[in-house]
Amino acid sequence: MSSRARLALCAWAATLMAACALLPLVDPATWILQAAFLLGVQSVVGAATRRIPLARPVTVAAQTLVTLVLLTLLFARQQALGGLLPGPQAFQHFADLLQQGSDDIARYAIPAPLESDGIRLMLVGGVLLIGLLVDTLAVTFRSAAPAGLPLLALYSVAAGLSDGAGDWVWFLLAAAGYLMLLLAEGRERLSQWGRVFGGAPRMPGAAPGPLAPVRTGRRIGAVALGIALVVPLLPLPAIQGGLLDSARTGVGAGTGSGGTISAVNPLVSLRDSLNVDQDQTVLTLRTTSPTLTDMYLRIVSLDDFDGTTWKPAKRRITSVPDALPTPPGLSADILRSEVRTRITAADGYRQEWLPMPYPPSAVQVGGDWRYEPVGMTLVGDHRQTTSGLTYDVTSLDVQPTADQLAAAPRPPAAMARDYTKVPDSLPAVVARTAREVTAGAATDYARAVKLQDYFSINGGFQYDTEVDVGSDSGAIARFLRDKQGFCIHFSFAMAAMARTLGIPARVAVGFAPGSPQTDGSVAVGLKDAHAWPELYFEGVGWTRFEPTPSRGTTPSYTVADTPGNSVPDIPRPTQSAGVGPSASASNSAGCDALDKRLEACAGALPPVAGDQGGSGTPWWGVLGWSLLGLALAAVPLAPMLWRMRRRAVRLASAQHGPDASGAAGPARERGGAAGGRASATGPAMTAGPGEEALAASGHVLAVWREVTDTAWDYGIPPDEALTPRKAGARIARLGELDERASASVHRVAGAVEQVLFAPRPQAQAGLAEDARRLRAALRERVGWTTRLRAVVAPRSAIRAVWDLADRWTAVRARWTARWTALLRRPSGQQSG
Repeated sequence: MSSRARLALCAWAATLMAACALLPLVDPATWILQAAFLLGVQSVVGAATRRIPLARPVTVAAQTLVTLVLLTLLFARQQALGGLLPGPQAFQHFADLLQQGSDDIARYAIPAPLESDGIRLMLVGGVLLIGLLVDTLAVTFRSAAPAGLPLLALYSVAAGLSDGAGDWVWFLLAAAGYLMLLLAEGRERLSQWGRVFGGAPRMPGAAPGPLAPVRTGRRIGAVALGIALVVPLLPLPAIQGGLLDSARTGVGAGTGSGGTISAVNPLVSLRDSLNVDQDQTVLTLRTTSPTLTDMYLRIVSLDDFDGTTWKPAKRRITSVPDALPTPPGLSADILRSEVRTRITAADGYRQEWLPMPYPPSAVQVGGDWRYEPVGMTLVGDHRQTTSGLTYDVTSLDVQPTADQLAAAPRPPAAMARDYTKVPDSLPAVVARTAREVTAGAATDYARAVKLQDYFSINGGFQYDTEVDVGSDSGAIARFLRDKQGFCIHFSFAMAAMARTLGIPARVAVGFAPGSPQTDGSVAVGLKDAHAWPELYFEGVGWTRFEPTPSRGTTPSYTVADTPGNSVPDIPRPTQSAGVGPSASASNSAGCDALDKRLEACAGALPPVAGDQGGSGTPWWGVLGWSLLGLALAAVPLAPMLWRMRRRAVRLASAQHGPDASGAAGPARERGGAAGGRASATGPAMTAGPGEEALAASGHVLAVWREVTDTAWDYGIPPDEALTPRKAGARIARLGELDERASASVHRVAGAVEQVLFAPRPQAQAGLAEDARRLRAALRERVGWTTRLRAVVAPRSAIRAVWDLADRWTAVRARWTARWTALLRRPSGQQSG
């Protein structure tokens, strides 16, 4: 393998090693095989164009074109021209997929499902783009050091998204790939100067040690990696976290006794769940609760508010205890009852958080689950999901009275500090509206009830899943102004306003009560996905409120003039039939910008497996289409590529001495020394002074063939009947060459006659430069159309067909002779 090919292989490997940092982000990780294959095709195209050789920009353009064709075959074949070439529709489809991928990134937790073509395009296309940059810098332009920047960008994007404990492993892998690339480039540079020397054996008879550049590279790499790993661990004031910090505070895989969990967006968009055309049952439960109106299934709480979105805070996770602790803030004098619920999840419901009534006191569940004590939630570990799972939950039905809530003391300082924080970017109108709505209320409970009534009863708000109020820090302010939205808008706004009043608040996401069935079970469907605010009252704990009009059930302890929980249940709309009578409320197909940022798309349901399309073309289909695309793309370029390769071989044989391909090439080509189709062997090929004469003849005839073919490409066909000297004069005359170019042609023609007929033929120097001078002179004489044809569709490329015909004839003759010899009976065996 040549040093340049080895460098290209190292560039391919370094890109893949850096891309491995993306593996934890998507499940399954089979996309890396697809990316590796496409990246390999891209590298092979680069190696082929550099071998011809082509100009560096042309090499990059060829790789870019092939990469675009491959991505078109994989993601936009139906929108492409002829199913192969990308056109306006294909580029528009790419833009739509990228937008879909951006939406899906905001909607899914890590690892996101690979069913999303948008995410797959971002992964595969991103790796191919980085691979193109690395190959261009390190191989085409022979500068491996700057190639570390795109590799660093690829690793940084992956590390920033994953926030996981294994980031240091991916860093080591990416760094090893970069160091390997640097070492390969160093060896390639040294090889251009001659032999690379190694150290002498330390002991007599011992094998030589590593080459000096290899030793030095290993030492530098070891020191650099050691510094990168050790420095972040030092207690320096200026360093917060570091490479290994994620092992202590990042997203934990959970080991049963520690780790952490952090997710920017753990759930799918509520809008997608609420706007499905046909509702689907995702959970079925049986419960001992005497009433279903308070049977909310809570998945996760969002308690980190940055002004535009709510998300779960980074928390420690532990093993699931046999008995869960009493929920924070719940005192012994609050009435409660124990409820047992068995829940069965549909096979297609893949949720990494376990839906449960709140507060749970015991959970019996199979699989690999971890417990987050602050939110009292269970999260799947090692890709554990709820798909097809049946589990039992024992929970508390807490029944506070309005008087108990009104008499609640101030929350602890730590609770108030953590759950009343609002960012400076929150518009002032949010706090001002909260004060105006709650004016006259004497207690936090009274203020909370007024906020709930403001949204659900007397504030003039309307439930609408099609609203778009933006995605910046002013989204809540626009919602308060326009007064249209759905559960996410209402719960987010009420929780933010409660915090401005000093009431600890967070947002819970899960399911509203489902629909009773005739067999005594309860069916929870997609359209029961819901979000609601939870406010903290000391002595009662986290308490549910319901500000969304026409959704869920109003808590009995918030109904005016009704103590305790004696108020009859407030009827709610049909449980699984949607939330509004208008058809427009069910036409949304996606999650708008507010859902993705302000609302964190904190829906309660990931896509049901049966609704998802396939994961795209299988790998063997991609391989077949890729090979077909490359073949179709190579057909119109084949004459140009063959001609450029043949020219490079011929001129290289004249410059660098005997070359097997160069010396043997003219003997295989059709056409004699005069440029026609007579035998090219001549006397020097059959009788001469030895190998040196044969080599000299081969070099000179290779240059002469290049001269005649160049003239042919530019409109001067060869004449078989002329001697080399007369053929050279004809080229000079028809080509209207200047004196210098004519002298070059005559010099090559004279060298041909010398090697063919002289007793001791000698190779002459400078013939390759003469051939180049002729080509430059002919290019200056002709118009641009002839120039283009000479490059793209050279006339002399017909020699490739002649070569194939000659070889086929030779193969047939050889096999015919062999079969004839086998079938012919030797004369010595005629008598017994």
